[in-house]
Amino acid sequence: MNRPVKKIHFLGICGTAMGAVAAMLKDQGYTVSGSDERVYPPMSDFLRERGIHLMAGYREENLAGARPDLVVVGNAVSRGNPELEAVLNQRYYYLSLPETLRQFFLRDSHNLIVSGTHGKTTTTALLAWLLQDAGLRPSYLIGGLPLNFVQGCVHNPDGKHWVIEGDEYDTAFFDKRSKFLHYLPELVIINNIEFDHADIYRDLDEIKLTFQRLVDIVPQNGMIVFNADNAAAVSVTRHSKAQLLEVGFNPNAAIRITNVSADARGSRFDLLGHRFLLPLHGNHNIHNAAMTVAAAHCYGLSHAQIAASMAKFKGVKRRQELRAELNGIAVIDDFGHHPTALTETIAALRQRYPGRRLWALFEPRSNTTRRAVFQHELPAALARADGVFITQIARADQLAEHDRLNVEQVVADLNRRHVPAHYAADADEIVAQLPPLLLPGDVVAVFSNGSFGGLIEKLIARLK
Repeated sequence: MNRPVKKIHFLGICGTAMGAVAAMLKDQGYTVSGSDERVYPPMSDFLRERGIHLMAGYREENLAGARPDLVVVGNAVSRGNPELEAVLNQRYYYLSLPETLRQFFLRDSHNLIVSGTHGKTTTTALLAWLLQDAGLRPSYLIGGLPLNFVQGCVHNPDGKHWVIEGDEYDTAFFDKRSKFLHYLPELVIINNIEFDHADIYRDLDEIKLTFQRLVDIVPQNGMIVFNADNAAAVSVTRHSKAQLLEVGFNPNAAIRITNVSADARGSRFDLLGHRFLLPLHGNHNIHNAAMTVAAAHCYGLSHAQIAASMAKFKGVKRRQELRAELNGIAVIDDFGHHPTALTETIAALRQRYPGRRLWALFEPRSNTTRRAVFQHELPAALARADGVFITQIARADQLAEHDRLNVEQVVADLNRRHVPAHYAADADEIVAQLPPLLLPGDVVAVFSNGSFGGLIEKLIARLK
């Protein structure tokens, strides 16, 4: 593009990352506007407070009013969107969000990318916190709300590091490569690799291929920190030209996690000859934390410094988040929506609440769990609870019947395992059926990557 960019317009501006990047560009002096079909608080308030002009709904006239030099197209925007069609018809200059981050922020920074099927958000938040607490003032992009920070995306122009949650999902309607391939990595963390995103990947081999491409763009003087206990993570790093650090429980790991214990304060473990306290529960969180220790140590942080900062880590909203404890009943909000995530989180809650009865309320909402690909794995994961409620799959009309998760079969499989399981059409039906079954001391864990029809708020109101 020959002329300079002064005005930038976002299609889908109310997405968490889109809104955060729009605000960062406004802070750099650009004139920023945006449109979205869902313009409502808190994101709408946040953007308007930053002086960004918002337009509700997508229409060609929005572009005429904005007269942008650049249009940033969100991942959720697809062909047929009237505003996007005008962008294409009128030959506007456009980029995806990852390309925008690369062009405006990442080219002159040192970029630390956290990737993997599970644990990306918590690991990114912890790594950013370790660097921040050490005074390095990193910029960061986190796909959730970290409780040690005010928001999930911040640009610190006086710091040289970016810590970015690297998503393997595709970039935009015109770019089906993974987002993380745009982020110019100097250091990459690979927490784990499993099959997910069944709407865009056929099998695990396709997912491994995109991680291999990530490994291939790490420079020789860069670093890859990977999970020594995950066969797929080991496999994709095998031919790396970058330096490698294996972290895990495996006796062959270069950096081995040992001496694990848990109590009311969280988890403790030994790594690199030092004892660490992580105020979170579960072996998966210990693994995440160990990866950040290895990464942070590469940037000059001492083990004592890392341990002191880690002990102050508060976690991320919707990751084992205690929303209320009423009449002796704890209500937990968790983003878990993959069988492995459900298994690990239930095990962590057993550590956190030993001896207490645990209910799992699950909404099959993600593009993978709506499908039949985990028909057998989901009952095995949910069977670790003492009681289960599961609702109908989200957006069932978008899938052929043979492709859908059979929820009734999940319930039947759980009952065969002697786990009381119930099908409920929606959140209101759960709120009607569950409370009479609860006893003081019970733990209710709500698993969904969406709002679950306001289930938590409704359940808390009912328990009050």
